[in-house]
Amino acid sequence: MTIKLGIIGLSEGNGHPYSWSAIFNGYNSIAMEECGYPVIPRYLEQQAWPDSQIKNAEVVAVWTQDSCLSHHIAQSSRIRYVVDYYEDMIGKVDAILLARDDAQNHLRYAEPFLKAGLPIYIDKPIALSLEDLEKLYALEQYPGQIFTCSALRFSQELMLTEEDTQKIGKIKQITAFTPKSWKKYAVHIIEPVLNMLPVYDVPVETLSPTVKDETGTLVVRWKSGIQTNFFALGEGVSPLSIRVCGTEGFVDLTFTDSFSAFKDALQAFVNGISIEKIASKKSFNKQVVQLLESGI
Repeated sequence: MTIKLGIIGLSEGNGHPYSWSAIFNGYNSIAMEECGYPVIPRYLEQQAWPDSQIKNAEVVAVWTQDSCLSHHIAQSSRIRYVVDYYEDMIGKVDAILLARDDAQNHLRYAEPFLKAGLPIYIDKPIALSLEDLEKLYALEQYPGQIFTCSALRFSQELMLTEEDTQKIGKIKQITAFTPKSWKKYAVHIIEPVLNMLPVYDVPVETLSPTVKDETGTLVVRWKSGIQTNFFALGEGVSPLSIRVCGTEGFVDLTFTDSFSAFKDALQAFVNGISIEKIASKKSFNKQVVQLLESGI
């Protein structure tokens, strides 16, 4: 069975309605050049189509706040229908991709679909406070209806290999950097770092210097004895990277492959629907938002 998806966008600076839809549907290379996000056609053209598509789902409907933009996304990513109102997707699709990263609007757009019982992938960050997160989860009709993540949670480039683990020894400190703002991009380094910590590790102390402009810093000491340091550099130039230091050595991990991370995250979402499995645990998402809120 092919899962029918509806996609909702677009927030400023976020081209996910184009790229996510293309990962399911393939794309029109000529139209995609005009998407406004030059990096998207560049990494799409490096893939082998149609083999690179996710096979068990299709984006069939799109809504954005601008009809012309919606039609261009549809043309670029081969989406069959443009709807006038996002609620019109109810009854026409099996699940929703809320491809906007403006957390303050997530409840507004997600509410009708949560009440209708549709599985929904909410783009990162799902919320910037635990209070707002709980408002979303209060609308869940069943456990696992909400899926959310930074796609970098699934990035192979930001996972420790067995060889890395042997080289590092016992982890003592993890330091991570991301360009751009704390509110929208810190989630990209928090999630892969959490994956490196012992299961059920908990913060025992957090320190966040005053945030200025778009930058942000958060230092966390964990029950395991590990210290994590998160830096969002605002307009500062840096690759998205993580240094993991241990008793025997260190490794540097750098993120470059957006397509694979997006595809693996989207595949996890549709797989969770197919096998009725919770693919995005509330406990993990709650810890992510708690750290985000601590750095604001």
